[in-house]
Amino acid sequence: MKSILSVILFICLAGCADEKALTIATVNNSDMIIMQRLSPQFEAETGIELDWVVLEENTLRQRVTTDIATNGGQFDVVTIGAYETPIWGKQDWILPLDDLGEAYDYDDIFEPVKNSLSIDGTLYAVPFYAESSFTFYRTDLFEAANLDMPAAPTYEQIASFAATLHDPANNQYGICLRGKAGWGENMAYISTLVNTFGGRWFDMDWNPQLDSPEWAKAVNFYVDLLTNYGPPGASTNGHNENRALFASGNCAMWIDATAAAGYIFNPDDSKVAGKTGFTRAPVATEKNGSGWAWAWALAIPKSSKQSEAGKQFLQWATSKEYVTLVGESEGWTAVPPGTRKSTYARQTYQEAAPFASFTQDAILNADPANPTRDEVPYTGVQFVAIPEFQGIGTQVGQSIAAALAGQMTVEEALASAQEATRRTMAQAGYVK
Repeated sequence: MKSILSVILFICLAGCADEKALTIATVNNSDMIIMQRLSPQFEAETGIELDWVVLEENTLRQRVTTDIATNGGQFDVVTIGAYETPIWGKQDWILPLDDLGEAYDYDDIFEPVKNSLSIDGTLYAVPFYAESSFTFYRTDLFEAANLDMPAAPTYEQIASFAATLHDPANNQYGICLRGKAGWGENMAYISTLVNTFGGRWFDMDWNPQLDSPEWAKAVNFYVDLLTNYGPPGASTNGHNENRALFASGNCAMWIDATAAAGYIFNPDDSKVAGKTGFTRAPVATEKNGSGWAWAWALAIPKSSKQSEAGKQFLQWATSKEYVTLVGESEGWTAVPPGTRKSTYARQTYQEAAPFASFTQDAILNADPANPTRDEVPYTGVQFVAIPEFQGIGTQVGQSIAAALAGQMTVEEALASAQEATRRTMAQAGYVK
């Protein structure tokens, strides 16, 4: 902690005498809530005040995108992800972050995570936590039903387990999955599902493929699975809602972010901490793209007038010393996962977090460059790394959420999604 504070103090004396307040936009995930709770220590050490704007994921993306695209200057530090960072960096909307000093130890960051937030080797956002996806399951329910969860389950097996363990009369549902519309909500999960059913978003000529048999098979499977064995109102449940359901003991299985493991395995937060197991994300017919690749990161908009103070905060919040602070004050299962090699080298963390090595392997093995069975012109496992995808993914997510809610058929939803996506890609000049 001493070395990083020395760097912060030096930078502050050199250039931030008048920089006393930062406005930070972040998502309401548990790791960010912990960061907010511990931030008075940063304020006491630096004299820099922090004003927090903590938002639900979809709302955060709308607010931050609008502010940065219009050069609004409302935020000094923003929480963005592996999708936005390379696009916004190329558009010169956010500052490069390759000048945080040797004490920051860039070499300690996992290479795939660093690459996902870089342009030509220069970081444009620093990772707060990173994740892939895997399957959480209730070991007590599986044992009582004499079921064995495989190390590499298929979706056919997952459906069978869900049918056996579904008991709505006792508020126990076979499976919980993201249903809330949004490119980062239901479409993050559904994209991995489509990948492993052999589908893709676009062919090599950027023609949308949502009317393909693979999309139809995957989305029909998803809607049938949640309709038959999911919780009521599944079309309104995103990551946070499903995490609360699983932690409360209402879901037999949950396929979602590895980053949630710290919360689920913390007995202070979860009723199922001692009776939860985990295994790989399921596979249908193809292994490619069954588990996603993602990082939540912190960046500084070019419009910020507090950039030097912002860098001090980024140094503090994503440092090895911050990981120690969280581990010692909040418990080691609560530390931000998936970013630094030093976290996974700590014996204390390995002993406290049974999911540690599994999470590390899932993150390092996710391959955004080869997300699908067939060749594609894009990178990204659970998103397509083009500016238009934020709108496309959200619109397609709304159609599929409507099908899940019973407002239209899957065939109608995919036909609508195909036409809307084709229109957007034509307007953007990808196809004629």
